Amino acid sequence: MGLAAEQRTNGHPGANGTAAVPPVPFEHEDLVVHRGARSGRCVVVAVHSTALGPALGGVRMWHYRATEDAARDALRLAAGMTHKAAAAGLDLGGGKGVICAPEGPPPSGQERRALLLDFADLVASLDGRYITAEDAGTSPADLVTIAARTGHVTGLPAEHGGAGDPSPFTALGVAAAMRACALERFGSGDLAGRRIVIVGSGHVGEPLARSLAAARADLVLSDIDEGKRRLAGELGAGWLDPADAMVAECDVLAPCALGGAIDADNAELLRCEVVCGSANNQLAERGLDATLAGRGILYAPDFIVNAGGLMHVYGELRGYPASRARELALGIEATMARILKAASTRGITPLRAAHELARERLAKARTPAAA
Repeated sequence: MGLAAEQRTNGHPGANGTAAVPPVPFEHEDLVVHRGARSGRCVVVAVHSTALGPALGGVRMWHYRATEDAARDALRLAAGMTHKAAAAGLDLGGGKGVICAPEGPPPSGQERRALLLDFADLVASLDGRYITAEDAGTSPADLVTIAARTGHVTGLPAEHGGAGDPSPFTALGVAAAMRACALERFGSGDLAGRRIVIVGSGHVGEPLARSLAAARADLVLSDIDEGKRRLAGELGAGWLDPADAMVAECDVLAPCALGGAIDADNAELLRCEVVCGSANNQLAERGLDATLAGRGILYAPDFIVNAGGLMHVYGELRGYPASRARELALGIEATMARILKAASTRGITPLRAAHELARERLAKARTPAAA
């Protein structure tokens, strides 16, 4: 296809005359940075692993100070997708796409279309090693545009042959993980009467809130969008500002907005028994899982908790019915219980136990079968 101004590394940062890879542990199979001919902006794909299957991961459209920051984000998120898929038992690898948007309001019209088509050409050039999906800053409608140039897309709207919105399946998995955590911490998986604070009442937070309200939880909602107060009123839930919600006294804190919600400062202020939410990369720094454990707080690894959406798009790829995707999402309860048991038995944090589960499956996939 002839990708102009392309930078590529295969296992060695700075190889083949390209710019040095950002300071992220480079275990990846591939990193491609391409300046699109239509938009003049950089698009990025990181493929962390295809040991279990094609690398799947959404594409985010975001403004970065520098292309290196975009590549660093793609590398970090791709590795997370590998562990998420492996721990979930799916035959998928991990990848991530990034579209470097210009500064200012989100691109629209022909500018947005040019960015999406440039990214689509990059995806097509990888011949199925990477499959893209929706992520921050992109929408199902954007996926339809990308699909005009490549078939390596999942998460399309139902009217375009896809399985539709994965958010309800993500929420289903979060509630399943909460039940496993409640059983571990309180001796019962029943969430009725448990005080649960949801920070972020959007695509995942709203269906999660509806599910927990139906389970008769003592629910408190929070969001930067004051309009979400209507949902709290509808469900008979309490309402808090996000800053107050993070440190509210509760049984379960569910961060369901942006990553990095728990940092070195507020980790010492949390007043919950369990942290179990859908947001990616909830811990802003390494080692905070140990900090929380030291305070007696059970941290449910986010890449286990939020895998329901991945299971949904996996079902689309495999041609499974929605009932099978639902079954997989509900299975997160058993996976979480297994991780919590391993953590307790070995005296390690659940996050470490989850990473070890993923690494074990990857190691088996990479080990040649005996002759």
